[in-house]
Parts: sequence; structure tokens; C-alpha cells
Amino acid sequence: MALKVVCLLTLLGVLFVEPGFGQRGDIDINEWLKDKVEFIKKLEEKLKEVEGRQNDFDALETKLNATVDEVTRQKAEMDKLKKENEGLQTRLNATEEDVDKLKQNSAKGGPQIAFSASLANFGEIYKGPCTDKALIFKRVFSNTGNGYDPNTGIFTAPVNGLYFFSFSTYGYNTHVMGAILMKNGVSQISTYDYPSTDGSDSSSNAVVLQLDGGDKVYMELWDDGRVFDNMNGHTTFSGFLVFPA
Repeated sequence: MALKVVCLLTLLGVLFVEPGFGQRGDIDINEWLKDKVEFIKKLEEKLKEVEGRQNDFDALETKLNATVDEVTRQKAEMDKLKKENEGLQTRLNATEEDVDKLKQNSAKGGPQIAFSASLANFGEIYKGPCTDKALIFKRVFSNTGNGYDPNTGIFTAPVNGLYFFSFSTYGYNTHVMGAILMKNGVSQISTYDYPSTDGSDSSSNAVVLQLDGGDKVYMELWDDGRVFDNMNGHTTFSGFLVFPA
């Protein structure tokens, strides 16, 4: 707007200082004014064009500032992600070191103890109810360290340590279905299902036990209990040494 005012004032100065203005008889004053009016209109149009370009420039500057702000925000976000990635990489490296240590300890000849077995080694077995409630798992899948005895169904801990045990039981609705995991004659955990009308039941359980070398772990039936197994391995008993302790 200030530029427009300056231009108009300049034009007025031209009008009043033009040489010979009002003195030359050969000039048609009306024609002269008409030319000046046209000139002023053109000047105003140019001023409007300049103002329009100024507005476009201001809008462009606003967009540019917004872009700069967005770039700054994205850079901050990237810096944050970079730090998080560095943290994850540090944790990954630590995990890899732990795995390497475990591999080294394993390679040094630490005790390797694990077993897994199912009740039936052929045909079908209905075990229980009976006076001798011990479950003897005859079909041995693995027995590293020979801690499990398939003749008695008893696992004897070769060394002190933390051991993981799991078992599953399957039976029909005519009797109590389930079993008890025993440690040195003391109940630890169990599965249990009442006789029902649903035809059959299955369940499982697991535990980590602290054992001393020579401790015995085995499975027993409930009173009036019965389990079933065949070559599909429905009723099973497994365990392994987590680490010596």
C-alpha cells in the first residue's frame, strides 16, 4: 500500500512539473488528461499485480516455514528412533553374549538330563483303580542321563538342581481321571476330573522343583482313579534339568 501511495504522489508531481504544462496552445487538455488517466489506471493495475505477487510471496513464505517446522519435527523423531534402535542393539548384543556363554557352559560338559515317556508301549492300557497306584510309563521317547527308570516309573535326580516336570492324563467318565506328581512320597501338583457325562477328559500340569541328587519324582493315581493310553500317547510324563544348583 505504501508503494501505491508513493507512485501516485510521483505521478502528481509529474503532472504539475511537466514542462510547458498550461502554456502550449497546441495541446488538447482533455486529450492530455485522458492519457494521464489511462496511465494512472495502468499504474494501479501494475500496483495490484505487485500486491498480488506480494501476497503469493507471503503465502509461500508461510508454507516454507511450515515445511521447515515439519522437517525439524521429523529430524527429532528420527533422532529418537535412532536412540531407541541403539538401545535395542545393546540389548540384542547382551542377549547374544548370554547365549554364547550358555553354549560355552554346555560345551564344557555340564550335566545333560532329560526324559520323556508315555504310559502304553503297545496296544491300549486302562490303569486303575488299583492298590498299587504308581504309574509306570513304559514307552520311553528319550532318557538322556538315564535318570528315568522305565521299570519303576521313577525319576531319580542325578545331581542337585532345578528340574522342570510336565505330565498329561486322559481318561473316560466312569472313574476319577487324573494323577498326582510325587516328590519323595509327598504330593506336589496334580490333575483331576470328576466322573461326568461328557465321555472323556484330558488335562495337564507342570512345575519346576528344586531337587537334591537322589531325590525321586514319580506319578500316582487318585483313589478310584483311572487313566487311559494307547500308541497316540495321551498319558505322558516328562522332565529335564534346567540348571544345576
